[in-house]
Amino acid sequence: MDNPDLAAIWVYLSTSPLLGLTITLVAYSMAHKLYVYARYNPAFNPVVTSVTGLISILLLTDTSYESYFEGAQFVHFLLGPATVALAIPLYQQISKLKRLWVSVLLSLTAGVAISSLCTVFIARLFGASLQTQLSLAPKSVTAPVAMGISEQIGGLPSLTAAVVVITGILGAVLGPKLFKLMRIQDDSIKGVAMGVSAHGIGTARAFQVSSEMGAFSGLAMALSALASALIVPWLLSAIGILQ
Repeated sequence: MDNPDLAAIWVYLSTSPLLGLTITLVAYSMAHKLYVYARYNPAFNPVVTSVTGLISILLLTDTSYESYFEGAQFVHFLLGPATVALAIPLYQQISKLKRLWVSVLLSLTAGVAISSLCTVFIARLFGASLQTQLSLAPKSVTAPVAMGISEQIGGLPSLTAAVVVITGILGAVLGPKLFKLMRIQDDSIKGVAMGVSAHGIGTARAFQVSSEMGAFSGLAMALSALASALIVPWLLSAIGILQ
């Protein structure tokens, strides 16, 4: 760095937990500007571009993940309150939810079971190892829960996390197009589908469409995480993959 002020700032940040927090906020801010410039094209989802940028920065500066996370953990902590805040738009849809709760629960159960079984069978068809199959089984669940399930059943949490992000991105990109192709108009139906199949990234995309779609997507995301923790290990045991 030629600028002495910038060099001094970098030296200070590199030895401080503020490093992780600072580069996370800067990376996401730039990624969001790119997202707006691209007219909210899902292919430029700020989660994807910011993560790519952060990985590049850590590699170029030879910064360990542990050092980075000392500061980034403050953002990580806020995931909890952010998730709880999803209850607000859902409460605004409570009258409709009372009419649809049976359909929602059946859809969640079917979605979790079919997603997990199809993923495992396709992975097996292509010759994936048992550990890889177990890592892919909870791919449609929000990352923290998916990683926990993967670890408990003998999968690789790191592989599961990567697949979860890819699944969310694909759901956010392809979901609205599929709804249009299938002529699905009801935002509650679209929201449940997005929440079950594309978890957090899909929910963020759903809120951009409408508050109703986002509310049902957030509900589906949370309930599918609970359902997956209960159903996925049982399903894998039933088909003989998990002992």
